[in-house]
Amino acid sequence: MSFVEYSECIQDGDVAIIYLGHDSMMPVKVQQGAQTQTRYGAIRHSSDLIGQRYGSKVTCSKGGWVHVLHPTPELWTVTLPHRTQILYTTDISTITMMLELKPGSIVCESGTGSGSLSHAILRTIAPSGHLHTVEFHQQRAEKATEEFREHRVGHLVTVRNQDVCKEGFGVMGVADAVFLDIPSPWEAVGHAKAAMKKQGGRVCSFSPCIEQVQRTCEALTDHGFEEISTLEVLLRVHDVRTVYLPLPDFGPRPSAQSELNVTEEASTSANHSSISLKTTTEPREMPGHTGYLTFATKPRT
Repeated sequence: MSFVEYSECIQDGDVAIIYLGHDSMMPVKVQQGAQTQTRYGAIRHSSDLIGQRYGSKVTCSKGGWVHVLHPTPELWTVTLPHRTQILYTTDISTITMMLELKPGSIVCESGTGSGSLSHAILRTIAPSGHLHTVEFHQQRAEKATEEFREHRVGHLVTVRNQDVCKEGFGVMGVADAVFLDIPSPWEAVGHAKAAMKKQGGRVCSFSPCIEQVQRTCEALTDHGFEEISTLEVLLRVHDVRTVYLPLPDFGPRPSAQSELNVTEEASTSANHSSISLKTTTEPREMPGHTGYLTFATKPRT
């Protein structure tokens, strides 16, 4: 099992995602002789998981069943243990696209936090890229290092426990892209520029407050960055439903050629027909602001 390569069968030591239904999931580290308790009963790792194919339907001790899924960055994002606030797929997808990440890219990140974005970056830059991620908090840095090793992506990432605003990323002139998710990103812009390759590159800063964005944009301008832009990603889910509109009875149709090209259904309440239409309704409430994403390009020199 690896977060960047797909495996057919579950093995001892894997991290599997248990899908309990109704968008309820939990990560499980598979271990010989261990068992995991769920609301449907116990899952015995030796007999129920090890050797089974990912995606299998597993029956628990109480007769209920679950699905065992192969881990992906998206599934890890919604099941990981939170050590900090995290980025979710809505923002992550935009970040990886706008930073122009691809297999082989060298990326610098600060801070590591709970590793939600880190896993998505690692899958995108594998198998030949590398992530240099910096975390100020020692325990979080150690836990992230442990998780990367368990998820078999440790060879693709270097974790440093240091203050990026004072000490930088630990590398110079190699990064294709830099991502900043820290309280004062403007203090790290100079280090980001130093870490980036001489022939251009992209930088992204995530900040929840517009005042942070303003100071970061000023710092980017002062350090010669170009194409500075800030955007906000909002997810709006529309409710799609079928509605039936009554059609008045205008008497016999004059000819078959003039029939409307609609789906008609007989009305049970009157001598009328009805037309069925698909319509969408905007949500009354929707998740709003997560943060502002500021992007900029280092000019080619």
